[in-house]
Amino acid sequence: MPKQPAHHRTARPDRLKGSRGLGDARAALTDLRRAAVALVAFTALVGLAYPLLMFGLGQVAFGGGADGSLVRRDGQVVGSSLIGQAFDAPGYFWGRPSAAGDGYDAGASGASNLGPTSQKLADTVQERIDALLKAHPNATAADIPAELVTASGSGLDPDISPAAASFQVDRVAAARRLDPARVRALVRQHTSGRDLGFLGEPRVNVLQLNLALDTLSGR
Repeated sequence: MPKQPAHHRTARPDRLKGSRGLGDARAALTDLRRAAVALVAFTALVGLAYPLLMFGLGQVAFGGGADGSLVRRDGQVVGSSLIGQAFDAPGYFWGRPSAAGDGYDAGASGASNLGPTSQKLADTVQERIDALLKAHPNATAADIPAELVTASGSGLDPDISPAAASFQVDRVAAARRLDPARVRALVRQHTSGRDLGFLGEPRVNVLQLNLALDTLSGR
């Protein structure tokens, strides 16, 4: 059998090699297109459609809760029913002390991290007791609910117990020149029971109670 010329023997492998390289490039481009399509699709689905769906459901199902449970008076936002704020005027109910930042700082939520053997904690509690006794001259240290002299774990508590609210009734009524019975009735109206009848404890939202006080006093 006659031998093929040299140029015929070498040309065929070169053509096969070039064809295989072109096929690999096409496969790579196909994979790249698929990856780009998947990236765009999942970005639109997870980054846009899903958040918009959750936002819409939150607005429909939970209303004000999805916006932070904001409390408004005369069209102006005065706070949130979920985050406490400092009240120190005698004509307002006072909330639980806060160790979050400079007080009720949602960006620095946390406790004081002072233990039961801390002298600093003991001194701080005593200062609060002295301030409460000064504002309530007919009370004794034993009458003061513990929550009014100790900060919570979050530092953002918006509520106090009915007992803590009742302790302050006479002071608030005197400052506003109101009948204490009317103030006590207002506290009862703003006392929420246990969730589902058995979760948590009865509580009074301090901000909403103080706003009701302003309405009662015509402020």
